[in-house]
Amino acid sequence: EIHIKEPIEKEVNPHLLPGELLLCEASTVYKYMQEDGSNRGTYGKLVCTNFKISFLDDDSASDDNEPQFKNKIVGENDITLQCVDQIYGVYDEKKKLLTGQLRKYPEKLIIYCKDLRVFNFCLRYTKEEEVKRIVSGIVHHSQTPKLLKRLFLFSYASAAPNNTDGRNQTVMFETLDDWRDELERTKGNVKYKAVTTNEGYRVSEKLPLYFVVPICISEESILKYEGRGIPIWCWSCHNGAALLKMSSFPKEQDDSTSQMQKAFLDGIYKTISKPPYELLKMDDLSSSLPSLQDIQTAYTRFKQLFLIDNSTDFWATDVKWFSLLESTNWLEIIRRILKKAIEVAECLEIQHTNVLLIEESATDLCCVISSLVQVMMDSYSRTKSGFQSLIQKEWVIGGHGFLDRCNHLHKSEKEEAPVFLLLLNCVWQLVQQYPPAFEFTETYLTVLSDSLYVPIFSTFFFNSQHQRDTNKSGESLKTQSGPFRFLTVWDWSVQFDPKAQAFLNNPLYAEKPKPDKGQRKTARFKHQRQLSLPLTQAKPSTKRGFFREETDHLIKNILGKRIGKFINSSDEPPNSLREFYDSWHSKPVDYHGLLLPRIDGPEIKVWAQRYLRWIPEAQLHGGGTIATAAKILDLMEEVQSLQVKMDEKRSQAVSGDLHSVPMLRNSARLSSLFPFALLQRQSVKPALPTSTWKDLEDEDDLVKRDDEFVDLSGDML
Repeated sequence: EIHIKEPIEKEVNPHLLPGELLLCEASTVYKYMQEDGSNRGTYGKLVCTNFKISFLDDDSASDDNEPQFKNKIVGENDITLQCVDQIYGVYDEKKKLLTGQLRKYPEKLIIYCKDLRVFNFCLRYTKEEEVKRIVSGIVHHSQTPKLLKRLFLFSYASAAPNNTDGRNQTVMFETLDDWRDELERTKGNVKYKAVTTNEGYRVSEKLPLYFVVPICISEESILKYEGRGIPIWCWSCHNGAALLKMSSFPKEQDDSTSQMQKAFLDGIYKTISKPPYELLKMDDLSSSLPSLQDIQTAYTRFKQLFLIDNSTDFWATDVKWFSLLESTNWLEIIRRILKKAIEVAECLEIQHTNVLLIEESATDLCCVISSLVQVMMDSYSRTKSGFQSLIQKEWVIGGHGFLDRCNHLHKSEKEEAPVFLLLLNCVWQLVQQYPPAFEFTETYLTVLSDSLYVPIFSTFFFNSQHQRDTNKSGESLKTQSGPFRFLTVWDWSVQFDPKAQAFLNNPLYAEKPKPDKGQRKTARFKHQRQLSLPLTQAKPSTKRGFFREETDHLIKNILGKRIGKFINSSDEPPNSLREFYDSWHSKPVDYHGLLLPRIDGPEIKVWAQRYLRWIPEAQLHGGGTIATAAKILDLMEEVQSLQVKMDEKRSQAVSGDLHSVPMLRNSARLSSLFPFALLQRQSVKPALPTSTWKDLEDEDDLVKRDDEFVDLSGDML
């Protein structure tokens, strides 16, 4: 049986952004509701522009069903071209991947998105000519290689009015002063200096314009190998120990070159490692962590668990959920990354040892580990502006190849790897383990992951600062000539109005008190003592012994060669690390001090909001953390209104803050995956011919009987 809405009579036109052009369209397209096995859905128009694929039905024209958390750029039936993962056509009930030129056009189109939405369109009732145009248009514009300047980013930048609020509190790290301020903030300016050696990109196009190196490093050393082999400063701990990163030399070289490079590196190490005063631990991440290929393979398997076509598919996979999840290896990779960050934190905090992270380009796993360590050790990085500044410093200016790793231009799948997404998954583990320590919410992390695929912001669409700077100059429609004015993703007002932005802020954030300078010193000392281990004098030698270069090299080799067996057996951290980990977890948490993630067994969880938000079967109606949040926000609203009444003189200032608390009345109407999924239809019992469901028949009936008494009108909170 097919339940259908009548085709719409009135013309519905897409909402186009500045610079957005309509490329092709098809009328009388039928969009299935993917939640159940029935063919229910709605008729509408499917359009493709140079920015997005969009489905327009009669609901698109009305604002009656406005969601509480609405993205102003991308609607719920919009898919940006960069967000399209794979497109399948259905021919005689058989699915076939669509790429390049098509000889035959499908009767059904399935679009899988990188944010894990799945769209099913039926083209059976559409005119043949329109089917050809829309299918070939969508496949061509979303799946074929394109030039950088063909990205919608440039069309938008040249046509959009420049009326954003400019720089917000986020430090962009585009000037020398930004780096000097960061050095001063972390007290790293005693041993490190910001350099201008790369002005005009004369050292390397991969390095940022300005960066920080140890004071003893000369300009000649930086110039010698285009910045390779030079320790670049990331962050300084309160005790003076620093986190550094370095791009290594290519492994396959002739003997004389490698001898010269080895001599050069020895000289560099001697200048920064001066035992017993300055200790240095080197960590080659390419041998101690999974490769980018391993990460990509694991994530590809993992995301398949959530790209669900219909309810039947969901229940079929639910029976073997844990074994499927384990076989992807994605949670294991997250655990290993977090464990590595704990190792680095122990070196910096307890051993007062500088840590040098080494990687071929120092722009992938170096970014993940250095960012995680700063989130764990520096409470400023757990504020919204601090976290955004950290992403700017380590990733955007630091030279992470977003264009290649996200494969935005469809140039090469070999370069693709979800490295930035891996960081957000790791940070989410910390956010859900220690909510009061973070000024932002998991919703913030989710919309940040979605913003990877919105090409109106320059933040995630270049490989380096040099690439962005050289492509900034261009013809603008408004000014005839002059540089493009790119938007930054950190201006959240572009995507969300103030009411929606409130969901990005944590109402339970434990704000840091602001003591005077004398008190701050005492607090730091106390923090350091509290985290030190009760060790005897004999123990430090064994601790340092574990981190000796030779031992370290041996461990890394074992990890590199036999990682599967090693990890799956016990993978117990070394004694000093385990002692540090257990000692920290045995004490009360200081939300403004060091945070160590819990990494044992089931502590590593699936980021439910991001991965399950489009699957109705996975939702708790009127339950989950959102029900708690709704109560808290109601209380906050009450407190604020009382404050207004108590202090009439300041009423305007206080009521000005009221917009920061969204109205979450009637939490019974909300789903646990709010704000992305509003109240949705309860899942129907799957029609699976398996004995499993017969066994569960009684339980299903019980659930249905309970459901009859659930009042979703909002009277029961």
